[in-house]
Amino acid sequence: MTLARPYLRLPSVQPRHGAPPRLDLTPPAREGDGVKVISWNLLRRIGATVRDVINLIHAERPDLLLMQEATVEIDTLPTLIGGHYARSPLPGRIHGLACWSPWPYHRQPLTCTLPAGTLIRRVAQVIECRSLVVANVHLSHGQLLNRRQLRRIVQLLPHQAAILGDFNQVGPALIRHFHDVGPRAPTHRMADMLPIRLDRCLVRGLTCTERHVIENYASDHRPISVTLRPSGSRAYR
Repeated sequence: MTLARPYLRLPSVQPRHGAPPRLDLTPPAREGDGVKVISWNLLRRIGATVRDVINLIHAERPDLLLMQEATVEIDTLPTLIGGHYARSPLPGRIHGLACWSPWPYHRQPLTCTLPAGTLIRRVAQVIECRSLVVANVHLSHGQLLNRRQLRRIVQLLPHQAAILGDFNQVGPALIRHFHDVGPRAPTHRMADMLPIRLDRCLVRGLTCTERHVIENYASDHRPISVTLRPSGSRAYR
């Protein structure tokens, strides 16, 4: 698989250190070589801690975990449990995007610059893991801007690809050839009152065979889980 490469810079990557993981975090074999991907906005500083992340990994056994609003605290993850990890901070912010997998990446995850808002400059993290190319995103709140950011991401991806993360979108994404296959349940409670679905999964050339929202309240977002494989078999309904 070949990625288009405008607007790229390499993130800081944490190598694996220390002893092997103390927990058995090897994912189970999945039907049709499916790849389980979880995405979670951690809520910087006051939300999910690295221990909460480890508990999620232990309970769910993902092939790939995507995180948004990850701070330097999360950089201890590979030291604590092993695996392969990279974090891409947002420019000028204490937090950013991060990914973890028990499997080695095909190449170092890439950080891709997106159209900027007035306050925060956004990036996407593009990961090649197992049989998937996945973009990890935390898009701007502006509804026109976050759709522009999605269109930029699409230019970087091969035909078979997925986009997951905190979309901050209301209504459909309106991206040609990509289908929203993520869970339909609310993932975020705005101002502790209004439940809304901000965390999504868009795919092209892939089939989703399983999807659900994980009941975890360490953050103001609940994680979403999808199992993806190349299209050609019966899709999830």
